[in-house]
This record gives sequence, C-alpha cells and structure tokens, in this order.
Amino acid sequence: MIILVVNAGSSSLKYQLLDMDGEKVIAKGNCDRIGIGGHIKHTTFDGRTVDQDCDFPTHTEAFEKLVEVLTTGDAAVIKSMDEISAVGHRIVQGAEIFDKTTLVTDEVIDQIDGLSELAPVHNHPHALALRACKKVLPANVPQVVVFDTAFHQTMPEKAYMYGLPYEDYEKYHVRKYGFHGTSHRFVTAALAKAMGKDIKELKIVSCHLGNGSSITAVDGGKSVDTSMGFTPLDGVLMGTRTGAVDPSAVTFVASKHHFTTSEMSDYMNKKSGFLGVSGISSDNRDIGAAAAKGDKRARLASEMLQYDIKKYIGSYAAVMNGLDAVIFTGGIGENAPEVREGVCENMDFLGIKIDKDINNSVHGELKKISSPDSKAEVWVIPTNEELLIARDTLALISK
Repeated sequence: MIILVVNAGSSSLKYQLLDMDGEKVIAKGNCDRIGIGGHIKHTTFDGRTVDQDCDFPTHTEAFEKLVEVLTTGDAAVIKSMDEISAVGHRIVQGAEIFDKTTLVTDEVIDQIDGLSELAPVHNHPHALALRACKKVLPANVPQVVVFDTAFHQTMPEKAYMYGLPYEDYEKYHVRKYGFHGTSHRFVTAALAKAMGKDIKELKIVSCHLGNGSSITAVDGGKSVDTSMGFTPLDGVLMGTRTGAVDPSAVTFVASKHHFTTSEMSDYMNKKSGFLGVSGISSDNRDIGAAAAKGDKRARLASEMLQYDIKKYIGSYAAVMNGLDAVIFTGGIGENAPEVREGVCENMDFLGIKIDKDINNSVHGELKKISSPDSKAEVWVIPTNEELLIARDTLALISK
C-alpha cells in the first residue's frame, strides 16, 4: 500500500511517498517559494532527481507539479495517482477540537482553517493544501490529517492553563497546546521498543531540538507537560525565537521600540533566540563553531539553551515523580554532541551520566549514550514524523 505524506508550510509543500510494505521511501521532495515564484526539488529512492524553477501562485499549482513529477518524466515512480491508497497531512494546530487522527471532509478543512488565528503561519496553508489535494486527487483517494497538538491533549488542566482570567480560556481558547507532538510520540515509542519495555511503565523526558525546540514529559506514553505553549514561541531558546520571557519584559521592549503587537511578535519569533543573542546566526552549527573559536556571545547562546533544557528535565522529573530515560532528537538533538554533553553534565542527583566517547561518536543514529552506572538512560533517537503520519493514515483507512 502506497501512502503520500504532505507537510504544508506558508510557502512550501514538503512530501514523501512511502510503500508501507516494508515502510520504504519511494520518493521525497519539496515545492517551495509558493506565491513568490516557485521551485521543486524531487528525489527518488534510486537517486533520480528533478530540480527546477516553477510557477506556483498557490498551493494548488504546487500540488499539481508534485503529481506531475511523481507520475511522468525521468523521475516518475508511479504511473498515476490511482496507485496511491491515501494522503496523510501534518497539521500543526488542532486546538481542543481534534485529539486524534481524522479523516478529511469539507467540514474538517473548514475547522482547520477556522483555527488559523491560533497558528496563522501554519493552519491556513494546511487548509489550502487540503483543498488543492482534493482538486487534483482521484475522488476515491481518502485524505487523513494528523495533528501536532493531539498528543498533548492528555495534559491535565493544571498543566495547560495560564494564570489569566478564566474567561480568556472560555472565550478565546488561550491555553497551552504544545507542539512537535508527532515527533515526541514517534521517538518515545521507538525508545520503549529499543529498551524492550512497555511504554506504560516508563517516565520519559523527550527533547526535540532544532530550529524550533520543545521538551515534553511523557508518563506512561502520555504527554503530561510540554515546554511550548499557546504558540511555538514558549519554552527554551531557539534559532530565532526567544523561548520563555517575562511578559513585562515584552511590553517594556515593545514600548522602547514603539512596536505594534505584530511587530513585537515578529521581533520575538524571527529576530531573537540564537540569532538575537549571538548576533551571528540562527543555526546551531554556526553558533557551535563560533563558540569554539572563543566568541563570547555565541558561547552564551549555547549555554543558555543547555541550561534551559536542564531545567526542564529537572522539573519534569519532579512532575512525574521519577525519570527512566531522556531522549535527544531533532537536528540539534541528533547531531550536536556538545549540546547533549552540556545538558547532561552535573545531573548526578537525577542519576544521569553519559559516556562521552559514545556521545561524541553519535550523529543521527539510534544509540544509547548513557554510561552503565547511569540510573536514567540517555538515548539519541532520530525522529521520523512522516513515517508516523503514514502509519496513522494506514491505520485509519484500514478501519
């Protein structure tokens, strides 16, 4: 059975085509610069490629091009879209409406679009992609949506509520939602399998670290708290995002710069984090290289990230009344040994000890990096959100 997985951004349409018999990637690619020109990069399992500029006024044209490269030309991998059993979509914000994987209907698309105020950069493009798929796909091919926020719907009220007047929750749905749920769900399940244990027996802190980062407490397979909040801005220091900041610091800075609310949001989301603190880059690789050469602000940015993560691990161990394992995943989590070491040093009180030699040798592979005498195991586990979306899609349509 062949599943197409689609991940739509505001100006992009990433995709993977998977053969679920063996869970093999047949082809993958990205249509980007939608609305401002257009470009597609497409790669097949055997190395054939398409890399060209295109005209993508909207997501519809991008999806039409996606269909074209999959089915025709030198890099085709299927004869027609009739060979696809279903399409699975990643949706960032499902709020309290969606707590599980859902079959797409016109009503579901409208509901996703209706949540755009909670995720303006993501949900409207998701809805555009869903409608574009519907126009292009054969009528008998079902679409399925998998929500990043759904995994976190198990958080207790005391964890997701803010100290604002309760009416703001009732009227405007202001609460912690959490993100990266698809990734956290994938890696915690992979950890339980690697450890040979039932996930219901484990207390895990999952650290998804990339340009956007979130830390999640997973107790018995369920999310009980997470660092991202109402939006993906909250939590630890990120590539261009502030992470947690005193709200009064926000209003103070806005007044000093004479920012509107939208300008302040842009300042905190796109000009802060690694970029704002270091003045060098939003990329952890650049930060690490500059820090190694003695750049003080780059070193500070790196230390701030490690310190933030360390605090979340400690607090979540307290919330869960125990800790069996810590996971590092995402671009930084999988490929930055210095970050993992910085987070795990001086954590003896939690029983966390890593083997530095093993840690330094691990880049993007599933591996335990804790030492034999570490009471809590520490693992690097590559995430695979597309595969989880494909599995969810297959499970739903099989019903």
